[in-house]
Amino acid sequence: MFSQHSDRRIAMLSVHTCPLAALGGKKTGGMNVYVRELSRELGARGFHVDVFTRSQNPCVPHITSGDIAPGVRVIHIPAGPEEPLSTRVLYPHLPQFAEGVLQFAEAQGISYDVIHSHYWLSGWVAERLREAWHVPFVQMFHTLGHMKNRVALNDEEREPPLRLQTETQLVKNADALVAATPAERIQLMWLYKASIEKIHVIPPGVDLNHFRPVEMMEARRAINVPLVDKMLLFVGRIEPLKGIDTLIRAIALLRQSTSAALCKKMYLVIIGGSPPGEVEDDEDLELRRLKALCAKLGLDDLVTFLGAKSQQTLPYYYSAAEAVIMPSHYESFGMVALEAMACGTPVVTSEVGGLAYLVQDGVTGFHVPTGDPEELASRIQLILERPELRQELSQSAIRHAQGYSWQHVADQVQKLYQRILQ
Repeated sequence: MFSQHSDRRIAMLSVHTCPLAALGGKKTGGMNVYVRELSRELGARGFHVDVFTRSQNPCVPHITSGDIAPGVRVIHIPAGPEEPLSTRVLYPHLPQFAEGVLQFAEAQGISYDVIHSHYWLSGWVAERLREAWHVPFVQMFHTLGHMKNRVALNDEEREPPLRLQTETQLVKNADALVAATPAERIQLMWLYKASIEKIHVIPPGVDLNHFRPVEMMEARRAINVPLVDKMLLFVGRIEPLKGIDTLIRAIALLRQSTSAALCKKMYLVIIGGSPPGEVEDDEDLELRRLKALCAKLGLDDLVTFLGAKSQQTLPYYYSAAEAVIMPSHYESFGMVALEAMACGTPVVTSEVGGLAYLVQDGVTGFHVPTGDPEELASRIQLILERPELRQELSQSAIRHAQGYSWQHVADQVQKLYQRILQ
């Protein structure tokens, strides 16, 4: 049995992004949180978890222990240049990464019982490791290439055929697939012909001890936000898929339609982006495009870009905000929405993917059509002008988030490991 307090070893693969990285930085987001928190909970149960990720900085030790939890190590495997790289150029370095993992295990004299891979790049590596180790592997995609292509606005945003082919192969060959929502299960069956028996719906979780309500005035003092202002918040990667341009246009509409008194107190904070000094990629180009849009619409005084922030400070930003806005064109789940709700902050979101499943319209926040700044502005204005409604949404959001503890998630993942080992 894959039971509690066992000596079982798990190889957790997160090739393109390190679970220790700050949220909102390059190629970091909900997947980082998922890998870190699941590993933490499994480590607390006595499992040995090694998280394998690509080395992006030669100054960072290749093996770090205890940063996540006792029994959990993060192993940085050199594969290609030790610097941040776009996911679009990582594929040629995957054989070196797989070989590095095999050499590490051999040098340490250890074997693993289960491989748990995250994202399609990690899945490619997992298949090679399974061939060498003869152990089962669990695949979780976090986002699906076919779904991203269905909402792509131009050829630059489309995922390459290589990703689609690899995902299709992984769906066929993985011992088990984890879907974050029933909607993702349907997408896997519809777009990838996945077998329903292979798919296990296990939603991500939230750290309810960390993400909890902080009194708004206290939170605002902690992050130096004027107590009389009305702050709106976006948290996530800076990329076209997130629909931040729709949010900026909604802010412009609010400026035109609402009272001068409200506009003076209202502003938008955007958390996400690359730390200074990193190589430029599509994320930097999108950031420049959004800043240019703000200048064009005359919103430089209403929109603030703060860059990436650590998980330690995020509860204060969530609690200080009137609402968290997620105007994404596609989200497989939307962990930012769950974190915000755990802090008692209503979420206004596009009615897409996991967000439509996670956020309850009119109960914990609002749904709006994708790419519709008018409807988005209307729902934001409703929250800003009706404090009693915001309070109702806030209380419902807190109650709803209580059902998503990481302990509950780890229970389901542990049962899945048991099943595939049997």
